[in-house]
Amino acid sequence: MIEPQKLFQLSGGQKRRKLALSFGALERDIAGIAEAGSEYSFKSMTRAQYVKELVKILLKDPKLSPEAARELESLLTAEPFDELRTCNIARNHLLTIIGTFPAEWDLIIAPHKTQQTSQVDKTGTNTLTMSRSFYPGVFAYAEDIRSPFNLGSIFRTAEGLGAEKLYLSPFCCDPMHPRAVRSGMGCIETLAWERKSLDELPDDIPVFTLETGGTPIDEFKFPESGICIIGSEELGVSPEALKRASYGTVTIPMKGLKASLNVGVAFGILMQKWIEYINENY
Repeated sequence: MIEPQKLFQLSGGQKRRKLALSFGALERDIAGIAEAGSEYSFKSMTRAQYVKELVKILLKDPKLSPEAARELESLLTAEPFDELRTCNIARNHLLTIIGTFPAEWDLIIAPHKTQQTSQVDKTGTNTLTMSRSFYPGVFAYAEDIRSPFNLGSIFRTAEGLGAEKLYLSPFCCDPMHPRAVRSGMGCIETLAWERKSLDELPDDIPVFTLETGGTPIDEFKFPESGICIIGSEELGVSPEALKRASYGTVTIPMKGLKASLNVGVAFGILMQKWIEYINENY
């Protein structure tokens, strides 16, 4: 982070880049995820005061739109003062001026709290382990998902809505790919997963697919325990998977000209409906 007085002395482009970096560093500090040594440390003013000073510098930028200026001025006078929101909005207005836009991996999101249990083993060692609540027997099978972003999103949805485990096909992309890890927002580390071929899936549990041409999702009778197969972004569910899905196929009705959904979005709709059905019927 740089002192406000020094920022005033910088030229337009350099000033904007330094401001954007400073707002990003402040966001990480406020969210509690700042790297060691990069925490806010100016003793001459509080962090909130520092944020306000930086915003005042941005408000003098001739390329800042009147609408953006009004939004920032409103944030400056709001009570209580929201440091995180102010930094985030200021940074994104700056990125618009600079001509760049944040990608998924640029987003600054504080990690969610996880439950921890304490266990003492025979040697007297106390260990902390994370625990998560889930719906037993709710599984998904990601068949040949190619995009790390989509796979990370699928992990995030599965973990958030309570799937017990996620199965990955042999040719599904690597969940430890940096982009999958980023879009998964920590869920790849907390949700159990395993690579399996279709033939290796459990035989004693209903298997169904999410694909076009099946039973509309509002009419589908979801099993209390089962495996839902979701197909690749380009080809959908394979013919082999359709044969394996003895419990049937569920479809999300659509009316648009393209009648197409991102696989991660479709999986989110599926999971919400499945959990809703379980809560109402079992």
